[in-house]
Amino acid sequence: MTNNLSASDPVGISFWLISMALVAATAFFFIERDRVAGKWKTSLTVSGLVTLIAAVHYFYMRDVWVATGTSPTEFRYIDWLLTVPLLMIEFYLILSAVTKVPAGVFWRLLIGSVAMLGFGYAGEAGLMDAKMAFIPSMAAWFYIIWEIFKGEASQINASLANANVQKAYKTMTLLVTVGWSIYPLGYFFGYFMGSQDPVLLNVIYNVADFWNKIAFGVVIWAAAVADSE
Repeated sequence: MTNNLSASDPVGISFWLISMALVAATAFFFIERDRVAGKWKTSLTVSGLVTLIAAVHYFYMRDVWVATGTSPTEFRYIDWLLTVPLLMIEFYLILSAVTKVPAGVFWRLLIGSVAMLGFGYAGEAGLMDAKMAFIPSMAAWFYIIWEIFKGEASQINASLANANVQKAYKTMTLLVTVGWSIYPLGYFFGYFMGSQDPVLLNVIYNVADFWNKIAFGVVIWAAAVADSE
């Protein structure tokens, strides 16, 4: 890093704050594994891995921003390509903690999330026209929403007698619908409004990551603790 973090740099400060919040969340999730029943340990482990991977990338992204003032697009999408599929797999894992779930649920959520990110990266990296890439990326996101609200995963959740899992599942679907809507908004304002504003784009993405990555884990932790007591 060639420059110091400036108090007048809201993006750099947001990178730093979120990095530390992700580190704290990682420690919390791994420590809390010992508090929950064995069937929930995998879900909490994945939650901890998500925040750990994101924390490492955020330290690198902060350095890129402070040193160059440019968007760390490659680091951000490497982070998302690792963490977003893991977040989607959490739907499969929390259901698997209390019932048998077909492997197709796992693969549909995984493929949908990878497609969403792949087209998003192609648009932001200039591999495709940004507006053209936005369409299939949004289509993949809508497919994910359909799967968790109306697809097989939703049907399995509705058939469960476990109130803790049902509550966690419902909250996670709201995060994917409302919380994840911040990402296409950032993309839209960054690439559809005439000129890209890296400050606005990175602030939006940073706030979204802070909310979505940590909140997902907290929801799963709450369900795991309640179901284990």
